[in-house]
Amino acid sequence: MAKLVSKTYGDALFEVALEKDALAAMADEVKAVADVLANNGELLSLLNHPKIVKEEKIQVIKTVFENAVSGEMLEFLVLVVTKGRQNDISSILEYFIDRYREHSNIGVAYVTTPMEMSEAQKEAVLKKLLDTTKYVEFEMHYSVDPTLIGGMVIRIGDRVVDSSIKTKLDNLSKNLKTVQLA
Repeated sequence: MAKLVSKTYGDALFEVALEKDALAAMADEVKAVADVLANNGELLSLLNHPKIVKEEKIQVIKTVFENAVSGEMLEFLVLVVTKGRQNDISSILEYFIDRYREHSNIGVAYVTTPMEMSEAQKEAVLKKLLDTTKYVEFEMHYSVDPTLIGGMVIRIGDRVVDSSIKTKLDNLSKNLKTVQLA
């Protein structure tokens, strides 16, 4: 059910932004609102509190976001609260961002290496990803996992390319266990 709510409201916001030819600007606003909500647990708690009436929740939304976002975004947030869907605000915004990335051919890549990569290495990985995928831009997320020993693991969506030494050693170990000596 929550996915349906996210899709319905996220699609509606996406279509409004597309119609107004303000998709990139709306995506920036959505990211900003999502950051505010993610970094202010008290705000989400207040919006989801069952003893606070809708009118007060709407007033809180207006007070917090009135001078920070466009009229369309403010109206959207008020609509979500009016319809009692404030529980789903974060997932709605996340759905919108995913749809925006898909529409704009922006990929999200998670790169894990055994040690910190230099800027030149990061640029080389980014260039290779741009050359070998349909994406025209990437949001890159780098992390370090010393247990990989060497190589790297790249995850884009549900696809994983694992060229780590750890995985190669694990695979070699499995293969050696199946070998029978005469």
